[in-house]
Amino acid sequence: MAERHDFLIDRIATPIGELIVVADRTGKLRAIDWTDHETRMGLLLRRYYGAGRYTLTPERDPGGLASAMRRYFDGAIDVLDGLPVATAGTPFQDGVWQALRRIEAGTTISYAELARRIGRPTAVRAAGLANGQNPIGIVVPCHRVIGSNGSLTGYGGGLERKQWLLAHEGVTA
Repeated sequence: MAERHDFLIDRIATPIGELIVVADRTGKLRAIDWTDHETRMGLLLRRYYGAGRYTLTPERDPGGLASAMRRYFDGAIDVLDGLPVATAGTPFQDGVWQALRRIEAGTTISYAELARRIGRPTAVRAAGLANGQNPIGIVVPCHRVIGSNGSLTGYGGGLERKQWLLAHEGVTA
């Protein structure tokens, strides 16, 4: 029988919309998304954990993660670096997501650079797709990946939010 997961869910107000924080009972972050994209978050949770294989139990500040996200939005950008995460992607996706966590705040890289960093320089499109399937946006900072021409491309939360997050982290356009 497949494993069942009991996840904890909280919602916090941010300057750019309400954020959903999903954690497991050990305090590891499993998903983050905006409430206006909650349907997409549900699709990703079903893809990675299985339909009917997880529950979402409301709990205030699970594992201190909601408080950490508040600190991030208050300007403590480096708080993201130490947050524990757990993902259930493929080995390729996990490699991309680990590479995303190594992009320093205040910097951006291209999709081509992301593919190079995972040792798959010809897998630019696949790296971009894995970037877009990231269930833990902001903490696994997919917003720090931009087009090779410097353009803001593809962010599940919307380009306005991507631009805000980058400016918040000190990236100058």
